[in-house]
Amino acid sequence: MNAIEVSKLRKTYPGGVEAVKGIDFEVAAGEVFALLGPNGAGKSTTVGMLTTTIEPTAGSACLAGFDVETDPLAARRASSVVFQESVVDRSLTGRRNLDIHARLWGVEPGEAQSRIDDLAATLGLTDLIDRPAGTYSGGERRRLEIGRALVSRPRVLFLDEPTVGLDPRIRAELLEVIASLRNRTEMTVLLTTHYLDEAERLSDRVAIIHTGRIVALDTPAALLAQLGRQLVELRVEGEVSSALARLRENGLAGDDAFAVGSRLTVPLHDTSSGDAIASIHRLGVAGAISAREPTLDDVYLRLTGDSLARAA
Repeated sequence: MNAIEVSKLRKTYPGGVEAVKGIDFEVAAGEVFALLGPNGAGKSTTVGMLTTTIEPTAGSACLAGFDVETDPLAARRASSVVFQESVVDRSLTGRRNLDIHARLWGVEPGEAQSRIDDLAATLGLTDLIDRPAGTYSGGERRRLEIGRALVSRPRVLFLDEPTVGLDPRIRAELLEVIASLRNRTEMTVLLTTHYLDEAERLSDRVAIIHTGRIVALDTPAALLAQLGRQLVELRVEGEVSSALARLRENGLAGDDAFAVGSRLTVPLHDTSSGDAIASIHRLGVAGAISAREPTLDDVYLRLTGDSLARAA
């Protein structure tokens, strides 16, 4: 049985704003699945519907076999979520925060303390767990948030933009913690992010979401493979459409070549970058030319016409 099943899920807010436009996907038990897209793409709305905090307009969604609309309490019991905004009580110790959450989920006191000690060790909080959460750094509080979500041992864990607002060093540390979770548990993880490295590093599969629609869904490696082993980028002198047409006429660009402004990107599948650059130079259609490996941002750019970094 899939851990998450989504069919034609749609959300239209009052005023006619379509945040999610009929998306479909499935997530297998034990899989780490990423929704990758910029702010406003529909990621958090999707998580809201899956966690029963936002009512879908149409379509259906199930968590661990439970329909989020017809059986919301069972769906909630099977899942947990780390929200974008902090929900820990900073006046309480880390242990007390986790203990209260465990009690709310009906975990026996003795079992709760065992779980808390285990999570504190896993998340690097052992020396902090009995200090007020208000004394924690931003990264430490984020780890406590994850511990809070895990203390009920959910079958499905939602991480909604877990590293947003953290400085690079703390973010890197938190990614190490998140990566380690899949090695110690069988739970399914759905991650939303607009950071390319998070999606590529942590996920078994990635769904790219743009303006409420899923425009691509596959493994990170398969998405990158669509663009070949390397890309050639060139700054076009003159009309970009004319330059692209000439490249295609001469067999130097395929249908997957794309342009943004005066920059033309040409995926290379069977040609070396050196041969391609030499041939483009001979045509005289470009100024600066360079080659590099493709990224998920290139995949997003080809599908949507905009850079994920700029859109986010």
